[in-house]
Amino acid sequence: MKSASPIVGRFAPTPSGRMHLGNIYAALVAWLSVRSRGGRMVLRIEDLDPRTQSGPWTALMLDDLSWLGLDWDEGPYYQRDRIELYRTATENLCRQGLTYPCFCTRAELHAASAPHASDGTPIYAGTCRHLSEAEVAARAAKRPAALRLAVPPAEDPAGTIAFTDRVFGPQREVLARDCGDFLVRRSDGVYAYQLAVVVDDAAMGITEVARGHDLLSSSARQIYLQRLLGYPEPSYAHVPLLVAPDGRRLSKRDRDLDMEGLRERFGTAENLLGWLAGTSGLAPDSAPRTASELAECFSWDLVRAHRNDIVVHEEAAGAPIA
Repeated sequence: MKSASPIVGRFAPTPSGRMHLGNIYAALVAWLSVRSRGGRMVLRIEDLDPRTQSGPWTALMLDDLSWLGLDWDEGPYYQRDRIELYRTATENLCRQGLTYPCFCTRAELHAASAPHASDGTPIYAGTCRHLSEAEVAARAAKRPAALRLAVPPAEDPAGTIAFTDRVFGPQREVLARDCGDFLVRRSDGVYAYQLAVVVDDAAMGITEVARGHDLLSSSARQIYLQRLLGYPEPSYAHVPLLVAPDGRRLSKRDRDLDMEGLRERFGTAENLLGWLAGTSGLAPDSAPRTASELAECFSWDLVRAHRNDIVVHEEAAGAPIA
């Protein structure tokens, strides 16, 4: 049944390696949510970092998504082609007096005794926030500056972000306490993830962001940016992570159950999707199914019912149920 209001979702993969089973699960849920309600799917390649702009990964991702039957209606868009949009948004923030140059190195940030946010990022202590013009000039002569967004003090209600995640329920974050002033542009001139995705989601009319649970902590920063820039706020849904038996998250770096091996083991997309759906609770068993067949019975209740990390035994991934 189609929704009364248009649902626009997105895939937004980073071409840093071959997609693995965890990436596929997040992409599948995002696709099922949109297709089950007659919505529109956008594909965006998040290749801002120059290190992701070469190599075979983008072409392989497109091929893997097509092989799985996860189609899209718009795109692919490439973030490397959208720099002017990020520059304009950054200038907007600067005009509001909300940004300042930061000269702290990554090593200095990680060496500090300050606490870390839930995603492992050091909570910025505001070291460069109150530098004088002379101090800024002196430091700029030695190293390029990053650009940080100053968040409101903890007692200011504007800096408390509350929202309801479709899977994990009510969320509340005090930006000053839980993340601190955050980057909108790196010292090498690359625009930060938080800014770029907010600009892109608004420009592409995204109404629903469905992605891995590891990105839940990004949502408050993105919502804050949306409010500062006057953008609409999409709904958020963060799906459970797929982990190895020792609790380690599946990783592109470690080539955990990547699509090269999965396609060889399972032979068909139906075998792989059926096994993944059975393992994650999206289907009652692991019988082969197409993505379209899974969309016919999709419900967010199925995701919420299995919202703990999903343990995947690699040997089981080699034995699909026919």
